[in-house]
Amino acid sequence: MLLSFKKEESSFLKKRSKRLLFCSLAILLANRAMGEDCPPNGDIPVPLLPHTRAALATNQPLLAVALGSSSTRGWMATDIAHSYPALLQRELNEALPKADFAFINRGVGGQDAPEELARLDADVLAVRPQLVIWQVGANGAVHDEAPTLFKQLVVEGITKLKAAGADVILMDNQRSPRILAAPEHSVMDATLREIATETGVNLFSRGTLMDHWAEAGAPYEDFIAVDGFHMNNRGYACLARAMAEVISAALKQPIAQQTQTRK
Repeated sequence: MLLSFKKEESSFLKKRSKRLLFCSLAILLANRAMGEDCPPNGDIPVPLLPHTRAALATNQPLLAVALGSSSTRGWMATDIAHSYPALLQRELNEALPKADFAFINRGVGGQDAPEELARLDADVLAVRPQLVIWQVGANGAVHDEAPTLFKQLVVEGITKLKAAGADVILMDNQRSPRILAAPEHSVMDATLREIATETGVNLFSRGTLMDHWAEAGAPYEDFIAVDGFHMNNRGYACLARAMAEVISAALKQPIAQQTQTRK
């Protein structure tokens, strides 16, 4: 009888150990997916966000809109809660506990500058955000959109956003196999840099960020989903963390220090 009990106890302990190991692995993978295992970001320019800073200084709720395509919507993430706007909202509210950030996700799969400009009034301007992050150019690159028309449309959108009193951050393309294989991908990135310089808005270079990750020993594929195009959970999480770092820095720094950092 005692021998039988010991065998049952041993079996129970083995099963318990397996469950504990499984739980530990699940927690480890979840932490990695949420950005606990993000490589160094390199030297990312701190954006200038005067309208967002003014709202924060007067204790207003901070409303941001993430405009873009499927990369903004969060395709290939576990769910929309793992999209970069949702994670960025959480990261910023943790980094700035006195602030009250709310992000509206206006990502629509398959779209680029023409479609996004067409819905700018209804999807963005109507809610009067202080901050707009515009991810654009990925679908334009893979579908060979004319760079001249692309630039014209994005500049038109930026002009409307600035006139409405919104801070603007442009975001360029991820380093995914399908985008890197597109003939126009480097042209799109260069065009976005030109637009940011000429219009005076901020550029958050997702491509440069992923280059830094690769230099730190984390290759592009670690952050890209199985479709070879979109980011995976880890990619979105590390992107959100990197953006949160520079946005929170912008909202903490004196304007003079920001200006010196960008020179």
